[in-house]
Parts: sequence; C-alpha cells; structure tokens
Amino acid sequence: MRHVIEYDKRTNLLRENAYEYELQNVDDGVYFRDVFPYTDVPKIAFNYRNVPLHMPDEIWVTDTTFRDGQQALSPFTPEQILKLYRLEAKLGGPKGIIRQSEFFPYSERDKKAIRLCREAGLPFPEITTWIRAADADFELVKDLEIRETGILVSCSDYHIFKKMHLSRAEAMDRYLGIVKKALDYGIVPRCHFEDVTRADYYGFVVPFATALMRLSRESGTPIKIRLCDTLGFGVSFPGVALPRSVQGIVYGLIQYADVPSEQMEWHGHNDFYKSVNNAATAWLYGCSGVNATLLGIGERTGNCPIEAMLFEYAQLRGTTDGICYPAITEIAEFFEGEIGYSIPANTPFVGSTFNATRAGIHADGLLKDEEIYNVFDTSMLLHRPPYVIIDRFCGLAGVAHWINSYYRLPTELCVDKRSALVETLKEEIDHQYRHGRSTSFQPSEVDALIRKADPALHATIHSL
Repeated sequence: MRHVIEYDKRTNLLRENAYEYELQNVDDGVYFRDVFPYTDVPKIAFNYRNVPLHMPDEIWVTDTTFRDGQQALSPFTPEQILKLYRLEAKLGGPKGIIRQSEFFPYSERDKKAIRLCREAGLPFPEITTWIRAADADFELVKDLEIRETGILVSCSDYHIFKKMHLSRAEAMDRYLGIVKKALDYGIVPRCHFEDVTRADYYGFVVPFATALMRLSRESGTPIKIRLCDTLGFGVSFPGVALPRSVQGIVYGLIQYADVPSEQMEWHGHNDFYKSVNNAATAWLYGCSGVNATLLGIGERTGNCPIEAMLFEYAQLRGTTDGICYPAITEIAEFFEGEIGYSIPANTPFVGSTFNATRAGIHADGLLKDEEIYNVFDTSMLLHRPPYVIIDRFCGLAGVAHWINSYYRLPTELCVDKRSALVETLKEEIDHQYRHGRSTSFQPSEVDALIRKADPALHATIHSL
C-alpha cells in the first residue's frame, strides 16, 4: 500500500506521496496538435511549474556509437569497433565514466565485434545490446552471455496508434510481457521509451513506468528506463510544460513512479540544437545516465556527443574523475584517418579549427597570452595547441603566432610580430591576395615561404 507521506532520505523532509496514476486507455490518440502542428514550427508552451534540482550521487555516460551512431554511416568493421571501444575505455578512465556501450547482436560482423571487445578484457564500458522483442533475439543475447539489453517500448500515441495500430492498454500489456520474457531469460531489460517528449505523460508514461518499477521490485532485477527524445523535442527552459519538459519528465518518474536515478538514462537527438543542454538538464534533475555517441554521430542530426558530456561532467562535478581528455583527439583522428568521416572544422573539441582564429586582433591576444582567447589549456587537455589560420585577416601577430605554435618553438627561438621574417611573410601573403588568391594558406605553403625567406632559421626549426 502506498503511504500518503513518507520520509525522503535525500532531502530529510516528509514527502507527499499520495499520487498514483493509472493508464488512460483513450479511444483516439493524443497528438498535442497545439504544440506539434506539423505544418508549422513546433511550439514551446509554459505552465510556470518548476521542479527541484536533484543531482544524483553518481552520474555517467553510456555509449550507443555502435548501435544508433553507425546507423548514419557505413557500418564499422569489427576491427574499427574494437579500436574505438578501446579508446572509449581510455577516455572514460578507471572509474568508468563511460559505463556501457551498446551493440547490435545480429550479423556475423556484429558478433565478431562483440567477441573482440569482450576479449579485450576491459572493465568498462560494459557491453550491452539492443534487440527486437522476439524470442529468437533473447536467445541471441543469452548465447552471447550479455547481461543487459535494450528493448524498444514506444510511448507516444504517434507510435502506439499510428505505427503499431494498438490501444494503449494493448501496448502496455505487450511491453510488460516482453519485459517479463527478458527476466525469464535472466537478462536485465532496459526499456527504451521511444518518443517520450510527444507522449501523454500522466496518461501512459508514468503508469507504465510505475508498472515496470513494481515488476522490478518483485523480481529483484533493476529494470532500467531510457528516456528517448527521439525527435529532439525536449526543452530545458524553466517553467516549460510537458510533454517537452526534460526536467518535468525526469522529476515525475522519480516522484510519481519511484524510478531510482541509477535506473534511468536520457537519450536525446539534436534536431533543434538542444541535445547537450537537454542531457545536462537530465543529469541535474535526477537522471544518472546520459546516452550519447562519439562525435554525436547518428541518424538525421545525430545524437548527443560523448565528448561534450565529458566536459559537462567536469564542469558540473568540479573534477575530471580520471577522464582522459587527450583520447578525444585520438578518436577524432581515427574517425578522419581510418574511417574517412569528415568532421566539420568548427566542431567543438574535435574540429580542425575549433581553437583556431583568423582575426588579427585575436591572434595578437594569443601571442601575448593564449588564455585571452583560448577556452582552456587545449595543449594540455586535448594535445591541441591553439593556432592561427593564415589568410588575408591574420595580421602580423597571426603570422608570428602561427610560426611559434605550429613548430612548437622554444622560447629563445620564438619570433614576434615585429621581426623581419614575419614582415617578409606578411608582405608575400598580402601580395598573393591582392593578385586573386581566395583560399587560406596550408601549413606546407607557409613552411615553403619560411624556407625561402630565411633558409638558416628553417633548417634550425626542422632540426629540433
């Protein structure tokens, strides 16, 4: 029996706990047409209700690069997956901040990738899978000796009524049967609440989560819930209304469905540029896990980037907890060099120009003290020193900074913007732009200009 009030150990207060929501088995689907008109831009509605911050004792990242992520690319080879899996383990550090990694279990290629990663013998990330709700699929997971698997349980009426042609009661009954099947196989089920940001929250989401938690307590198995913001509709603004409120969704599952923080994770897409903010908001309001991909790859606009959430982690927690940030640069180099994936140059942390400047006035600041225009010590944290792009806007300071940073010159060899070499190079750069050049200079071109202008210094630089 549910008590009307109970003691909350987290807040040391008595908490009203009289609410228990039952499934609303409506005849017609609820599609929130005022919010999602489809023929117009979606709307963000407010009800001015705020919920308390509720940061869990532990927060972490889970990975879906090898499942959701590679659906947007040509399939990785098992050997490429193994390399990236090892890099994830290195990046997440000894505490396993990247806690799990999700795989398909179907093809021989999938199975080989799982086998190779398991043979690596790494404690983190734990290998999990994603399957269809079929007996044969459970047999696959059991045969592969996988402890946990994801199962799709679509929550919005868009899916229940329009795609599955079921009533809510039929959908919930089917989902619970699937979860029980997983438990019968001794597998921890992770229920993927697809399209949760367009679902009837109190009419379906909370009653279904309540039933899952009841089953979790009865079975002694920590049934997990992945909150899937499938189309990126989640919003984190204070006072925003359901079903788009990220904090409302997370708080309500804790408050009304008794979902423990450690059994909940957020999975968001970036259709409206909100994936990182929404994931961080889920952490702040009680969700322990954030599901993401390396470089944010994934269908349509992609998933939340793992590397972004690891920087959010350090900012929120005040510690890196052993995260190996230089591995981010290794991952980016592997994607471009081995997989052939083109990273947009200005992508934070991984793009080729994320810490570069073109403006002469910024270059002058970098030359005096790089902290003026660099977000943090990128040389130390990412093994990526800041640099200047050589083009018509770089100025004398830009040329000087490029020489010093590109060659990583010791202090005694550094040039300043008043040196004869810098002035000579700037004159040649300006000359080329006056005569029709429109592209920036490649490092090899600048190197050739230095060799021509000062052969002795060029030789000294390359002897270091």
